[in-house]
Amino acid sequence: MNRSLILLDHDEYTLRLSRMQQAVASCADAAILSDKATLYWLTGRVFAGFVYVPADGTPLFGLRRCVQFESDGVTAERKIEDFARHVAAAMPAPGQLALEMDSSSYSAVARISAAFAAQWPDTETVNAGAALRAMRAVKTPQQIEMMRRSGLRQEAVYRRIPAIYTPGMTDYELQVEIERESRLEGCLGQFRTAGDEMELFMGNVLTGDNADTPSPYDFAMGGAGMDPSLPVGADGSVIRRGCTVMVDVNGNYTGYMTDMTRTYRLGDIPAEALRAHELSREICRRLAEMGTPGRPAREMYETAFGMAREAGLEHRFMGHRQQAGFVGHGLGIEINEAPVIAPRSRDILAEGMCIALEPKFVIAGVGAVGIENTYVVRADGRPMECITNAPEEIIDLDK
Repeated sequence: MNRSLILLDHDEYTLRLSRMQQAVASCADAAILSDKATLYWLTGRVFAGFVYVPADGTPLFGLRRCVQFESDGVTAERKIEDFARHVAAAMPAPGQLALEMDSSSYSAVARISAAFAAQWPDTETVNAGAALRAMRAVKTPQQIEMMRRSGLRQEAVYRRIPAIYTPGMTDYELQVEIERESRLEGCLGQFRTAGDEMELFMGNVLTGDNADTPSPYDFAMGGAGMDPSLPVGADGSVIRRGCTVMVDVNGNYTGYMTDMTRTYRLGDIPAEALRAHELSREICRRLAEMGTPGRPAREMYETAFGMAREAGLEHRFMGHRQQAGFVGHGLGIEINEAPVIAPRSRDILAEGMCIALEPKFVIAGVGAVGIENTYVVRADGRPMECITNAPEEIIDLDK
């Protein structure tokens, strides 16, 4: 293998390839992979092309560009049909060939299927989506370290937010300044999501009643946005006294994201908002203690919702006019990886999973309150490790 294509060190690449081949073996005899997030996960590099991964053996790479990487196991292929012929000449026909049917378009899946059916007429195509999702849910120590580095830099930006604010600002103006600080800190700007139910630029800044504006996207908080083409987030509202500002801005500094939300305020806010915010912190602490290997994800959601109900805040929990059906989610290369902390989730926590917990509340006339942190599931029954450690209390913008 040409080491210039694989940016990972040998041990890390060997570990990731082993995990990928285990995932492939759970659903097929081999897989064809082309999704950018998957290619980055395996190689540490994004490139245009395909990888043929047998459940046992050496992968073959076909690149549409970057021909400087051409060597044994890496060839320049302009079309999937050319790559299929190359693979068929080098590999025995698999009984089942897995494709990324969850992240590829119908036309792409159809073309890949047809290309390999022309070489291996008896090979059945199956979906690799669930197996790859489970594989990526558990991070390697190197991936976790990359997320820790993202968390530290995201934390540094959040600590500077009160100094960024100036009187009379709108939510959008504050977001632009936070994004500027983030980029100068090294944020890549990219906000990778899976599926077709999420779109976002660099994050979500909400003040006042805009926090209660429903959005078509599957986020914990909504917002009207600045244009109907992207109906989520800041809408140009002036930040007013007696209102909160919830900041949930991109933490992608290494290709592996952290997710962190903090709440700010301008002047005094009602006791109900303060109580809900403290409950959010308490829920995070309780779920961090619960988040041990073997824990069903749905039990964590049930605990969080139960705490909100006991406090009489269930109708404000995870939204008001429109409530999100989860309280946490996995993340890494994409912001919405497994597991999902939801009432009907079938996910079971495992060591190495990275999870964002975001128990939030919306208080009418005030705005959103609560926090979000990114955690790592650890071994030996220890509470999850928090890797986003900016101050959690509601922070004054005018002091």
